[in-house]
Amino acid sequence: MEEQKDRGLRRLIRAAGYSLAGFRAAWKIEQAFRQEIYALIIVIPAGLWLGPTFFQSAFLIGIYLIVPLTELINSAIEAIVDRVGPEHHELSGRAKDMGSAAVFLSICIALIVWVLVALERFIS
Repeated sequence: MEEQKDRGLRRLIRAAGYSLAGFRAAWKIEQAFRQEIYALIIVIPAGLWLGPTFFQSAFLIGIYLIVPLTELINSAIEAIVDRVGPEHHELSGRAKDMGSAAVFLSICIALIVWVLVALERFIS
């Protein structure tokens, strides 16, 4: 007989465990991820201070969280590419470069939003 899939709370608990394992792996292996998480020590209070409303504060913090989120996706892409094989292949290089470009773009988005909110706060 086919094993029944987890449902409800059991599924959520297992999913949370997988997520925590992913966070632990990223923390252990990816220096950029650790740096982005360390930056939260500054980003969270700065976002609370800079945002004139609760919504803007939440937006500033949330938009920054796109950076480590993208880093996690990039790290997953790199792990898959490395699993396929160590030899250089044009498509492998392209996948890694595109993942890196996604991280760079997320940093640019966060910076633009933070600068615009800061300008609005200090110039208006």
